[in-house]
Amino acid sequence: MTGPSVVVLDYGSGNIHSAAKAVEAAGARVEVTAARDRVIAADGLVVPGVGAFSAVMEQLDAVRAHELIGRRLSGGRGVLGICVGMQVLFEHGVERGIDTAGMGEWPGSVTRLRADVLPHMGWNTVEAAPDSRLFDGIRDERFYFVHSYAAHEWTLQADPQFPQPRLTWARHGERFLAAVENGPLMATQFHPEKSGQPGIRLLRNWLATL
Repeated sequence: MTGPSVVVLDYGSGNIHSAAKAVEAAGARVEVTAARDRVIAADGLVVPGVGAFSAVMEQLDAVRAHELIGRRLSGGRGVLGICVGMQVLFEHGVERGIDTAGMGEWPGSVTRLRADVLPHMGWNTVEAAPDSRLFDGIRDERFYFVHSYAAHEWTLQADPQFPQPRLTWARHGERFLAAVENGPLMATQFHPEKSGQPGIRLLRNWLATL
């Protein structure tokens, strides 16, 4: 099989293999591993995540994920976070009164959604950035969400030397970040691997950026 090489980071997350199958369906050669050399050498890295912020961070720390992601980003190599894999890229996650340090790639905190019904589970539309690469050619589609926590604002200061981040929003009770495209670091709060053909198209768009 031809196509870019992608590692799905194997750190104990429950949805690793479904994410791997979806990325493969999008056209990549996929390996599920936490081996340092393989993670660094791959064209792309996917960091999926389900469960509590603190538990996911503990698992990621065990495989030195922050160091691996930092090494890739310093070389301009693509990383895609999914669900809690997006949340841990922020500075903090606050769940049930517990404040857990994240990876700090982006400033800000992940906190509980203010909504009548939680978790936010099921299909929802998004407000994609007009120049989004992830959502290129994808309009008026719905994506699958399962979460009670999210990032509600974007506070990273713009640097004129770098392209402006592309932000995609969704709403459940309140507005929250549904996706971020920040140079080689991208992430989605929803699950592309559970979002049918729109999710596969989005993953295909991500592969085209590698």
